[in-house]
Amino acid sequence: MSTPRRNKRQAVALRYDSEKDMAPRVVAKGRGYIAQKIIQAAQAHGIPLVADAQMTNLLEEIDLDAQIPPSFYLAVAEILAFVYRINAQSDDPR
Repeated sequence: MSTPRRNKRQAVALRYDSEKDMAPRVVAKGRGYIAQKIIQAAQAHGIPLVADAQMTNLLEEIDLDAQIPPSFYLAVAEILAFVYRINAQSDDPR
């Protein structure tokens, strides 16, 4: 008999450097305690968070330091646009 998997918090961190990378990279990912630490680090550095469980599940399948595949470009572009809008409103160049 299998035990149902508890819903654990999960997190994936992306980094995009348009001068170095062709696409955003997965730089951190984890569930439970590791996810909590990723989220805390982002909050401590004023990095915007986007809660999207479906996207997180998909991004979790990508290897660390790997660029996202082209099939993810549109969805991640929407997330980046959201972050850029937030940064523009706060005049923060992150």
